[in-house]
Amino acid sequence: MNSSSYDTITFESSTDKAIIDNLIKYAIAPRPICFASTINHLGQINLSPFSYFNFMSHQPPICVFSPLRRMRDGSTKHTLDNIQEVREVVINIVNYAMVQQQSLASTEYPQGTDEFNKSGFTAIASVHVAPPRVAESPIQLECKVRDIITLSDEPGAGNLVIAEILCMHVHKHLLDNDNSISQADLDLVARLGGDWYCRVTGENLFIVPKPLRRLGIGIDQLPENIRRSDTLTGNHLGLLANVEALPKLQQGLPEDKYLKYLRLNFPEDSPQFTQKVHEYVAQLLDAGQLDKAWQILLCSTRVL
Repeated sequence: MNSSSYDTITFESSTDKAIIDNLIKYAIAPRPICFASTINHLGQINLSPFSYFNFMSHQPPICVFSPLRRMRDGSTKHTLDNIQEVREVVINIVNYAMVQQQSLASTEYPQGTDEFNKSGFTAIASVHVAPPRVAESPIQLECKVRDIITLSDEPGAGNLVIAEILCMHVHKHLLDNDNSISQADLDLVARLGGDWYCRVTGENLFIVPKPLRRLGIGIDQLPENIRRSDTLTGNHLGLLANVEALPKLQQGLPEDKYLKYLRLNFPEDSPQFTQKVHEYVAQLLDAGQLDKAWQILLCSTRVL
């Protein structure tokens, strides 16, 4: 992978607020959705989605989401008002089967309107907190609010709600005998920029081996002629470099048919041969065949 320069346009948060407010939602994505059910001291229930949300701690288990002040006048939203009165919330995870109803619940209905009825969801009692859960949600997190951090009083300012998970409800059909969840079966959705969402389906899931399981040699330790390949991408090099040591050529393996074809049709010291080998290696890496990719490279070390 040859390094190259990229032309960029810089936007300053102090002077280009409107532009950044639009672009940042495309850039920091996809974002999971906090579908928050809350209640005020009068017993009025609110249900609203927030995509400024994520999981932040294992012990204690903590989620953080951020209801923003309204852009038009800087006023606070019902969810924030409710949790300032009753410091409890249920975070209902959103999947594809409920995404349109979830969006409908984001409508700014008047205070006291029951968004469960408006959006057609079923409210069920929680175990530890006052706000109800969304029965249709595949996973529901009952939480107590530990803290609310107000970032400013300006329109669009965030209020970081730090919510500790007290218990977790999971639809039974999603769990296997080991209490694991199939990521594909969960069928999650996430927010992107503008009106865009994305859906986590089986065909777009992939595995990235965790470096913590081994001490990868790093891209800097790859042979220069591999590291500076015009064909292998940064992802390819990252895979090749996630080994504990440079592999050794395995003796006695049958000659690869495609590599044999390349040797018959291209001089082994030619750039064309090298490019074809790297293209082949890229295909092997994309198919998850790291060991074979390394063996092909090692068989071609004289010209790499």
